[in-house]
Amino acid sequence: MLHESTLGILREKSIDVLFIPYWLWQGKAVLKHNLSNRTAFDASSLPYHQEFLAWLKRQHLAGRKLILCTASDHVIAQAIADYLGIFDEVMASDGKINLAGTHKAKALRQRYGHAGFDYAGNSKADLDVWQCARQAIVVNASAKIVKKASDLCKLEQVFPSASTKMSTWRKMLRVHQWMKNALLFVPLLAAHQISNVEAWFALILAFLSFSLCASSVYIVNDLLDLESDRQHPRKCNRPFASGTVPIYIGVILAPLLLGASFSIALQVGGHFIPWLLFYFIVTCAYSWRLKTLMLLDCLTLAMLYTLRIIAGAAAISMGLSFWLLAFSVFLFLSLAFVKRYAELEVQLLQGKQKAHGRGYYTSDAPLLQTMGISAGYASVLVLAFYLNSDVVISLYKYPEIIWGTVPIMLFWISWMWMIAHRGKMHDDPLVFAVKDKASLLSGVAFATVLAIGSVGWPW
Repeated sequence: MLHESTLGILREKSIDVLFIPYWLWQGKAVLKHNLSNRTAFDASSLPYHQEFLAWLKRQHLAGRKLILCTASDHVIAQAIADYLGIFDEVMASDGKINLAGTHKAKALRQRYGHAGFDYAGNSKADLDVWQCARQAIVVNASAKIVKKASDLCKLEQVFPSASTKMSTWRKMLRVHQWMKNALLFVPLLAAHQISNVEAWFALILAFLSFSLCASSVYIVNDLLDLESDRQHPRKCNRPFASGTVPIYIGVILAPLLLGASFSIALQVGGHFIPWLLFYFIVTCAYSWRLKTLMLLDCLTLAMLYTLRIIAGAAAISMGLSFWLLAFSVFLFLSLAFVKRYAELEVQLLQGKQKAHGRGYYTSDAPLLQTMGISAGYASVLVLAFYLNSDVVISLYKYPEIIWGTVPIMLFWISWMWMIAHRGKMHDDPLVFAVKDKASLLSGVAFATVLAIGSVGWPW
């Protein structure tokens, strides 16, 4: 809860972060007290250990006296106790004493005597308490902690910690989102420079750099969006929101990934690093504030997609046409609206009037749908104008065949919005498109038309 309170103050009252060193200098109890009184949290959304909680409820019904004795500040502890309704009393840090380790052991020993209580804990700091407890209940702790607890007192119950699987790490890094960085290769393909080996090598490095940078920002975004994610039917299963991965892991990992990203970027060359830095700044601004601002959030998402194309061109020192940029902006704006529309539909099904952590009401969904479809069709219009330009004549052997891309794009955009309207859209439309058969067939058809327009019919 100390970590969550710190993230809460960073999200809600950023200026107060400057006071954290001063509060910590006064003592950890003072720090916890100030953080808990400056941030709000929803006790009902916390990721409780369900098996342990069920056991506690059975003990409560059996008449066993339960005390919530925690190092968290009393404000937080009381809110949790009030929500759960199973505790007879609350003992917590009070702004003067940090009720952890030896302080907690002393307080319990003074109140109940040596071996006059059973204690449930999970960390190294709890060893001092188990030393004077009658029995130990070890919850979600390492095997080493379990062994030390058993050496200090009798073990009543052990609730083992769930092992962190590889799939959990993939979810935390959002590896599946890396496919969006394939947009870096668009300038190379659009310029028909497929045989340029040096450019491919530079773009592969750029792809790795962008992916690590994106994962770093995704972690920051998940940490800042904990409460909103926990109220979402699918996002509540994300590693940090569900409590599968501790918050401090994200705090450590995010800067490490960012450092690795910029180390790789140094090998790319060109003007790639400034664009990568700009992407990082914009994504941080989005995670911190812009995602809560109506319409600006979707415009920012469209910009972030387009930035990948611009960064790809910068990595290989290649110019970008007005047509490609205009097409990208309108297309990605439509997909950004798809994303928000799908989220609002989920909130609407839950009976909510406003999306938590976003600037929209569920009643805005029809208007977002209209704007999104309009933006999508505008991208097709830009594509049609492009096909009538001199650039197409110089790049394609059979430019008239390229007109086949127009109905394909019209179908795909209409299809994506139909799926979103039926409530079957993934949270991210590009991730959905890679798994969707109709979208994949549309992509193959689009590429086939371009290939035929470039080299002619194969027979």
